[in-house]
Amino acid sequence: MWQRNPVRLLTRCLALLAAVLVALAAPALAADETAHDWAAVVGNEYRILPNITYHVANQYEAKLDVYLPRNGPKPAPTLIYIHGGGWVGGLKESVALRLLPYMKLGMAVVNVEYRLGRVSLAPAAVADCRCALRWVIEHADEHGFDPSRIVVTGTSAGGHLSLTTGMLDPAAGLDNECPGEKPLQVAAIVNFYGITDVGSLLSGPNQKSYAVAWLGSLANAQEVARRVSPMTYVRKGLPPTLTIHGDADPTVPYEHGVQLHKALDKAGVANQLLTIPGGRHGGFTNEETLRIQKTIDEFLIKHGILRATS
Repeated sequence: MWQRNPVRLLTRCLALLAAVLVALAAPALAADETAHDWAAVVGNEYRILPNITYHVANQYEAKLDVYLPRNGPKPAPTLIYIHGGGWVGGLKESVALRLLPYMKLGMAVVNVEYRLGRVSLAPAAVADCRCALRWVIEHADEHGFDPSRIVVTGTSAGGHLSLTTGMLDPAAGLDNECPGEKPLQVAAIVNFYGITDVGSLLSGPNQKSYAVAWLGSLANAQEVARRVSPMTYVRKGLPPTLTIHGDADPTVPYEHGVQLHKALDKAGVANQLLTIPGGRHGGFTNEETLRIQKTIDEFLIKHGILRATS
């Protein structure tokens, strides 16, 4: 059934999951009406283009899903979503519900997969996500994306990849797999507890198995870690950046978010750190989640990606 009609099945699944999510998460609201509203957004106001190949490398076809608003002004502000999983796990399909708040805002959404560590070690995932950005920019006219209002976001490793996608200096040489004349630029970055200093996770008290696995047995692991670390690319002129991080995160040290915030401040880059007191690696409460989404909405309005009426 999935192979026969992936768009219809994905739409139905998203609508059903949205209804269940709202019914469970917002019992104080008119749950039936709210769930119906979300289902209508997914089922009627968006068309889905699944599994588009945006890049081929190492005999691997990297794919993305596109969610396009049927109504509303064109070109549309566009969200690029990058899933987490420590660069060694995760699926783009597993984060579909996280796209719903942005779809409710009328944004076009691009949900990206990339080469995991078992396919290619670092820096392949970074290069893939830059290629996904290239694909969005090059196909802006075709799909109604607004290249001047691209937001990139993700959680954990996806937060890291969002940062590198928006911050990389072309001189780093990580864009060579997807050359093009148009500059690879985004309007804003929303970083959910992403890794900002990869090298710090390879050894010592903060060593993490997922980081070691992603770098594998590379002889120049620390050099590659530096090339793929957002902290390496902090400089004046970067896009506005919002970081959300729990101060009790056991998986990505909270200090990663703090260090990035301080460095961006020093460089004169507009940025904000939203700390979740006692927050761990995601799994935030309903109240915290609402606060986070409100902060994101206000951040995107402040920096001209969304209009206040959204």
